[in-house]
Amino acid sequence: MTQATNQNLNQDGKPRRARASWTNLPNILTYGRILAVPAVVSCFYMEGDVARWLALSIFIVAALTDFLDGYLARAWSQQSSLGRMLDPIADKLLVASTLLVLAWDGTIWGVHLVAAVVILCREILVSGLREFLAELRVSVPVSQLAKWKTAIQLVAIGFLIAGPAGDKVFDYTSTIGITGLWGAAILTIYTGYDYFRAGIAHLVDED
Repeated sequence: MTQATNQNLNQDGKPRRARASWTNLPNILTYGRILAVPAVVSCFYMEGDVARWLALSIFIVAALTDFLDGYLARAWSQQSSLGRMLDPIADKLLVASTLLVLAWDGTIWGVHLVAAVVILCREILVSGLREFLAELRVSVPVSQLAKWKTAIQLVAIGFLIAGPAGDKVFDYTSTIGITGLWGAAILTIYTGYDYFRAGIAHLVDED
């Protein structure tokens, strides 16, 4: 019996059970990102600059888990169907909820609401297309440009969360946030078109 085989057996000589995917660290980080959503939103019901900085701190930690869960899942070979399902859901919940509360709070105002709406519509469209393509067993890999879009989007939202509190430290905090939001919205349209084109092509083939 080889050493590799021995490592897969417990003390009784029976095969070891693989650790349940829902308890591995990458998925736990994803759960944390979902739990961060109500925490960030709750901060906006508190008054004062401290609430803004607290919301930003929670958001930054949650955004970092977006990178860590995928990295650890690949590095530790702990990729799972549960993780693949929850990861994009957690991302969309965090982004959508924060954009909505920033609009409600007035941090995003006027014509700049259009950029937020574009981002939200793209997230809904891509979710629908992914579900449709998954039924056809068609995979649409995330492009490098889409990753840049996500990074710019998260940074922009971070600056907007700091908002008025950040402006007291650095005058252009809100301006950087709004500019980044529009940059993310433009990239959102471009990258969303890739998904739309793939979906339409397979829809036409089906018809």
